Amino acid sequence: MALLPILQYPDERLHRVAQPVKAVDIKINQLIKDMADTMYAAPGIGLAATQVDVLLRIVVIDNSASHDQLRVFINPEIIAHSGVSAFEEGCLSVPGIYEKVPRADRITVRALDAQGQSFDLKAEGLLAVCIQHEMDHLEGKVFVEYLSRLKQQRIAEKLKKQRRRTM
Repeated sequence: MALLPILQYPDERLHRVAQPVKAVDIKINQLIKDMADTMYAAPGIGLAATQVDVLLRIVVIDNSASHDQLRVFINPEIIAHSGVSAFEEGCLSVPGIYEKVPRADRITVRALDAQGQSFDLKAEGLLAVCIQHEMDHLEGKVFVEYLSRLKQQRIAEKLKKQRRRTM
């Protein structure tokens, strides 16, 4: 079990754009396993490769109550969306901060699975929000960037204080 360090907002590395995975191989599958271990240990329900400083288009999600339904999305793309809702979101890169962000309520995502097989998934509610949140990370965007500049500044200050207290 390898736990990877999770980048913390406002780390500039969170703003880098991930590159497509060219081939799903043993190295990619090890990264997926390490990302899943890291996500479960954090604990969280989603993690993008960019959050662990790997610039590849990979997302792992498990929003099940039992934490045994890992979903892997390699090179994900949203091919359809509808509706709008605002769920309170949190993020492993922005610990202790929760804010509502408007997102599509229903989406269809196309991606590769851990075996490199293409699939389409229709998602709604929390799963749809989680997929969109993690895909934002692949584009170098953190959920707090949907908030006002004032809220972003307050969040950055709060996180700096939290870090000083833990050092």
